[in-house]
Amino acid sequence: MTDANIDTDTSRPRTARAEPTRQLSVEEVGDLARTVIENVEDVIVGSHDAIEHIVTTMLARGHVLLEDVPGVGKTMLARAVARSFESSFSRVQFTPDLLPADVTGVNVFNQQSREFEFRPGPVFANVVLADEINRAPPKTQSALLEVMEETQVTVDGTTHRLDEPFTVIATQNSVERNRTYELPIAEVDRFMKRLRLGYPSPDAEAAMLGQVAGTHPIETLDPVASLGQLRGARATVAEITVEAPVRQYVTRLANYTREHAQLGVSPRGSLALLRAGQARAALDGREYVTPDDVQREAEVTLAHRIRPVSSTDETGREVVRTALSTVRVE
Repeated sequence: MTDANIDTDTSRPRTARAEPTRQLSVEEVGDLARTVIENVEDVIVGSHDAIEHIVTTMLARGHVLLEDVPGVGKTMLARAVARSFESSFSRVQFTPDLLPADVTGVNVFNQQSREFEFRPGPVFANVVLADEINRAPPKTQSALLEVMEETQVTVDGTTHRLDEPFTVIATQNSVERNRTYELPIAEVDRFMKRLRLGYPSPDAEAAMLGQVAGTHPIETLDPVASLGQLRGARATVAEITVEAPVRQYVTRLANYTREHAQLGVSPRGSLALLRAGQARAALDGREYVTPDDVQREAEVTLAHRIRPVSSTDETGREVVRTALSTVRVE
C-alpha cells in the first residue's frame, strides 16, 4: 500500500466512540444542522450554501463531489465538516500511482498465525475525503463503487462492512484535463450532489485572509455533534413524509431529462432527489416534503447525472433549469 498517499486526522482516534442512538425530533434535526453549519462557518467564509448542502447530504445518507479550480477551499471545507462531528476521519490523496487496495484495504499474510489478515484501508472511517479523485486512473476510482453504494468492501471474496454513518466527500480538479481522468458515469451517479464553490467575494476573501494570518482556525475547531446524534438525525430524515404528488413530481422531472438529453437521470438520481428533499424539509423544521424542497435541491442533485444531446451546447444544469420551469407542479 502507498502509505504516503493516505492521511488520517491524528487529533482523534481512527474509530469513533460508540454511542447509543436516539432518534431526534424534526426540530432537533434542524437545530443540529444549523449548529454544524455555524461551526464550519468559523473556518470557511462565504460558502454558506455549499456548507448547507454538504450537511443536508450527510443527513440524507449521501456523498458529495466538490468540483472547482484549485485553491478555493474544497479540501478545507471537507475537513471542517468532518471535524464538526465526533467521528473518525481519513483523507486519501488520489494520484496516478494509487492502487485500489490503497483505498479499500488488503489481505496481509501473518507469518505467526500462518493466515491472511485483512488490513482495512482508509475508507474504513465515518468521513472519507477523496482528494483530487480524478487524478487516479479509472481502476482505482472504481474501488469506491461498492463502498459508496453498499457501505461494504469485498476483498478476495470476503465482504467487510463499514461502520455507519459513512460519507465520502470527494474533490475534483476542474482544470488540467490532460493530466486527469474523467470520472466513470457509474461513479458520478453515486454522488448525491455535485457542488462548485466559485471564487469568494472580495469581502469574504478579506475576512478569510484575516482569519488565517496567524494560526489557521481549523486547528482549534471543536466537534459540536456526536455520531449518535448524526445517526438519530438520519433516522428522522428517512421518515420525513413524501406524499404521492411530490413523488410524482420527482418522477416527471426525471422523465423530462430522459426525453431531452442523451443520458437522463437514473432511478438512483430520482431517489437521491427525494432524500435530499427530506433533508431540506428537516432543516426547515417540517415533517413533510414540498415541491419547493425538490426545486431547491434539483440542480445540485440531478445536473451531474445528465449528458446533454451532443449537437447542442446545453449543460446538465441548463436541462434541469428548463425542466423546473416546464414540468408542472400538481
